[in-house]
Formats: sequence, structure tokens, C-alpha cells
Amino acid sequence: MIKTAQDMKSYKKKIRQALGDSFLRSALDEFNTAYRENRPNVYKDIDFNSLRDIIAENKDSLIPFLEVLFEEFRLNAQKAGAIVHRAKDARQANEIIARIAKENKVKKIIKSKSMTAEETFLNDYLEKQGFIVTETDLGEWIIQLKHEGPSHMVMPAIHLSRYQVGELFEKQTDLKVDAQNIDKLVKVARRELRPRFLEADMGITGANFAIADSGTLGMVTNEGNMRLTTTLPRVHVALVGFDKLVSDLGSALRILKLLPRNATGQAITSYVTWIKGANQSLNTPFGKKEMHVVFLDNGRLSLSKDPLFCTSLRCIRCGACANVCPIYSKVGGHRYGHVYIGAIGLILTLFFHGKDNDRAIVRNCINCQACKEVCPVSIDLPHLIKKTYARVIKEEGKTPVKNFLLAKVMKNRKLFHFILRSAYLAQQPLSKGRPLIRHLPAFLEKDHGFRSLPTIAKIPLRDLWQTLSPKLENPSLRIALFAGCAMDFIYPDHGKDLLKLLKKANIQVDFPLDQTCCGLPAMMAAEEKTAKELAVKNIQAFEAESYDYILTLCASCASHLTHNYEKIFREAKEPAMDLKLFTDKIIDFSSFMDRVYKFPQTDQNMNKQVTYHAPCHLCRGLHVTDEPRALIQKAGYTYVPSKDEDVCCGFGGSYSVDFPEISSEILKKKLDNVEASGADILVTDCPGCVMQLSGGLDKRQSHIKVLHLVELLANKK
Repeated sequence: MIKTAQDMKSYKKKIRQALGDSFLRSALDEFNTAYRENRPNVYKDIDFNSLRDIIAENKDSLIPFLEVLFEEFRLNAQKAGAIVHRAKDARQANEIIARIAKENKVKKIIKSKSMTAEETFLNDYLEKQGFIVTETDLGEWIIQLKHEGPSHMVMPAIHLSRYQVGELFEKQTDLKVDAQNIDKLVKVARRELRPRFLEADMGITGANFAIADSGTLGMVTNEGNMRLTTTLPRVHVALVGFDKLVSDLGSALRILKLLPRNATGQAITSYVTWIKGANQSLNTPFGKKEMHVVFLDNGRLSLSKDPLFCTSLRCIRCGACANVCPIYSKVGGHRYGHVYIGAIGLILTLFFHGKDNDRAIVRNCINCQACKEVCPVSIDLPHLIKKTYARVIKEEGKTPVKNFLLAKVMKNRKLFHFILRSAYLAQQPLSKGRPLIRHLPAFLEKDHGFRSLPTIAKIPLRDLWQTLSPKLENPSLRIALFAGCAMDFIYPDHGKDLLKLLKKANIQVDFPLDQTCCGLPAMMAAEEKTAKELAVKNIQAFEAESYDYILTLCASCASHLTHNYEKIFREAKEPAMDLKLFTDKIIDFSSFMDRVYKFPQTDQNMNKQVTYHAPCHLCRGLHVTDEPRALIQKAGYTYVPSKDEDVCCGFGGSYSVDFPEISSEILKKKLDNVEASGADILVTDCPGCVMQLSGGLDKRQSHIKVLHLVELLANKK
């Protein structure tokens, strides 16, 4: 049985243990990078976005009719000789399978990899009933020997080294095993498992597809073990979630086009098996195998009726949300999920295994959007994770202290800004007049001392604005500046640089003084009411009809204002006045300078090499990718790429405060790549990223200078 930490203290302990496992970190980091580099190759001849939209739309059209599809499948499967059952929960599914085994006098059972069987803890149940159960997928057999759950939905033993596997095999066989040679390890497994296939009375599998109009099961594997599991024993039981139902073969084949590409970077897996009804078998008196299909509900049918969370039932279990996740790459699946791992696991755990198993892990999301970008069925995973956390809080019946304070402070703009202004005085003993705080008090230094911290500005941008930006006569454009908290109170010089650029083009820039925090920190904490109130205040503050654009230099703010405001009001079923007018005018700095300002190409060579960090909410939230790099080169700098430029820097707003141990490791890899590029300057488009990257490089005493793109463009010599 899987044991998941159910409080933050225990969870943090498990995280530290994972971060101390050097093999785990190295293996997952290498896999994370290799997957992202290889994935585009298998999609070069496929329009991924169009195909996934078609699949998502098809899935959505079927989700409300899962029971109808089940009845159609049952009718067609039973005509072909299969027996179909339905189980309301995990216990009932396990009881049905055990009863089938007892009725058929089964003693030995072989299983092929099935996440649905992991969900019900089927092995534990059957073993307690006296059956001998053997996993036949190599990875699953390894973790069965180790008495663990899978650490990845497709590659369950990815967290183990060949030497750890060798030790397991030696204990299993009582023979010396050459752990250095992977081929020999595979031969050991094959030698041990082959007799189990021949001795088994029952084979248990899952299924990737249950095709309603024919009663056919579809199974996708990379090993031949599933075919042996379905053909050799006299009884075959398939345990299938209701969410695996599709209407016809065409729907399954469309999914099959993306599933292996997204899961392992293959055009197609080694084995695709289609099974309809009871097949021939010489091991039975009637010459036919006994075939059972057990459909598992376990909350799926309730989910199908939930207007928001029903989209989680689109999931095809490719595991890509873990493959690209910077957090998974540091701590692995045993610390980033319960049974189901990765981003989808943080959501499904609540509905399949309860809030106790989800309350700690669901908070561990940095909102980098990488999972959403690669999801082959367009599930808005980051958004659903935050909604799941809100549901957990509601079920717990008590408001976390952090949420209480966020609501109290952020709803009151004057109080919020008073606290930020007061922080300038409070930091003086630590900063000693320097722009960075390099040493925190001892009780904070251990966890949070991985970066230097910027100081709060003596005078925020809003207090300087009237003297900085006089009214222009006959301006070419009128824009309003959404400053965001960091630019306003930490980096007001970014605002000065912006004005330096825009005055050259006779652009009027206004600063609506009633603007406040965009609300993303509140949304990240699942403080939904506060996020909505902040959205209302900002929409009212800007009077969008007066401006050509609402410009922001913060990628996170831009993405939140553009996309999340619409979600907030849609889900609250309270239309906001002027919402569309407001969101349509939001533009990020890079897009504005490239497409609107049309920053000119310079002939001057700055003799500086510049690399770039792509903020998550710019490259994935807003899909702005080429413009920043083009602007660097137009300004006369030599752009040099660094590895994994579009991977998160580890900041994530309050994430770096809540999970500093993970944030620091993500930052370390990022800065290693930056330094390896040989660049003189690191440029980014987000004040939060500037804070994280410059603080980390300062701690390293690196010569590399970190600049917001506005600084680079405004101050070129």
C-alpha cells in the first residue's frame, strides 16, 4: 500500500530525502532534458495542436454519456463471449476479480502493467486472499519486488539504478548478477518470469481503449508481456476505468497517434493489441478462454458531471505532464503524486483517494504551465490543480493562515502598499544600504539563503510617476502601464527605462494609481474570492476604453490578466463589466516593442554576448517566443542560446518561499546552463525571474549581469 505524506512537515521530510538521492536527481534531470529535446522530432510531420483539439473535443462530447457507452460496450462484448461487470469503487472491483479467481480455482495470477489496478491496490488485496500474483512488465516486476508503487505512469521504475535492480535480482534468484550489464539484467528477468506465464491460471490487464460500438479492448505496450498475459492463462480479466470508453475505432486510432509520441517519444509502440470477446484456449474444457471486463467507477461518473473537473477524464495516461515538470525532475513520482503522479496525479488523487492523500502534494505546483503545453488532450492542468487545492481547503473546513493573511492584506490596497513601504525601513539592518540582501538571519539562511534578495525601493514607481511622465500633446499612442508589485516597489528603474524608450516615439504613458496586485498570488494560494475582488478593482482602475494598450513588463501579470480573469468570472458566473475590453488591450513588453513600437535594427555591435531566460508565463502562457530574442539582436548584441532556456527558473512567486529546497535546485540547474553558455549578460522579461536569477548569480559571485529586457534596450550605448 502506498503511503503519501498527509501533512507539510512529513512531506517536506520526504522531499529532502528525494533531493538527497543523487542518482534520482541525475537520472530524472537527464530524462527531462532528453524528452523535451526529442519530442519535437516525432511531431515534425504532425500538427499536434490541431489533433489534440480534435481529440479533446471528441472526449468532451463522450464524457456526459459514459454510462450509455458502457451499456453499448457491454452488449457488444457479451455478444462476443465476454462477461462485463461494473464496480462502484476500488473495493468492489477487487472483490469481483477475487470472486472470478475463486470460481475458476485460480492459484497463480500474472498481471500486465495497469494504472487502474494500482489505483485499487489490487495486488495487495489478491495476495491477502491467498493468490500468488506476479507483475510481468519489467518495471512493474522490479517495483513489486521492492514493495513500492510506480514512480512514473509509463516507466514505473525510472527512479532505480541498474545497481539497485541488480541487488533486487540477486535477492530474488540467490545468484550473483552482473548489474553493470543491462542486457544480462533483462535476461535474468526473462528467465525468472517465463515460467510464471506458463504456470498462471489467470491473466489480469488494464486497457487503453474500450470501444463501445464493437465491444473491443485496445492495449498499448512496449513489451510482449501483455500479449502473453492475455493469451496463455485460461482466464483473462481486464480492469478498465469508465474514462477509457470511446465510441469507435477511429477515436481510438486518433489517440494512438499521440499517445506513444507523448509518452516515450516513439511514433508507435512495439505492441498494439486488440481483443474482442473470448478467444480460443486449449487449457479449458470448452476450448475457449473465460474473458471478463471489469469497469471501475471509483468517482469517475461523478467527475463526468462536474462542469470544471470533468476535463480531467480526458487524460490518456501518457505521463508527459511528469516528463516536462521541473518539480518531478527533482523529487520523482513518489514525492509528486499518490498513485497517479505528475500534474494529473495532484488532481485525481483527491477524487480517487481522498483529501488526506492530496492535502500536501497538491500545494507543490510552481504553475510553470509546461504540463499544460504538452498535454495531448488540452487539459488545463495548472488551473485544475489550483481548483483542486481550493476543493481540499473547502473539504477541510478551515482556512490556512497564509490565505487568511492574503485576503486581509491584498483586498485593502492602501494597507498592502503601506506594508510594502514599511518594508523599506525594516530591511535596512540587513541590506546596510546595498541593493541586495546577501545574508539573512540564521533561522532563514539555511532554507532561503540560496539567493540574494533585492531590497524594497525607497520610493515606489507610483510616487515618482507624476514627475517622470508629463502629459504629451498629440501623442502617437496612449497606453496605461500595469506595473505589477515587483516593478512598482522593487524595480522602479524598469519604469524609468520604459519611459526613456517610449518618449522617443511620442507615446503617452499613464499610471492608474488605483491599480493593485494582479491577483496571481491569491489564485496560486486558491484564495479565489480575493483573486476575484482584485480583478474587479483593476478593471475599474484602468478605464480601458481610454487607452490603445495596457502594457505590462511582468510576464506573469500579463498572462494572468489575459487568461485567468476570464476564467475567474466565468466560473463565478458573474460577468464583469468591461472585462473583454480590458483583457483585449493587455500586451507584454516584448510583443509591444516588436510589433507596435517596431524597435529598429541597429548597425552598432555592442560586443557583448547575451543569453536569454524565457519566463514561463511568456513563452507558454502567452506563446511569445521569438520576439525577445529578435529584440536582443536588433539592439546590436550577440544572442547566444543556453540549454533549457524555456525551463522554469524556480521562482514561481511564493513557491520559492513555500518550497525553497526545490526552488534552489531548479535554479541551480538553470544557472549552470547560463554559465555554460559563455554569455556576459542574461536577459529576461519578468521581474520575478530577474529577482531569482540575479539573486542566484550574486550568491555565486558570477560576473554575468542579469537585466530585464527593458534595461537592455533602453541603455544600449
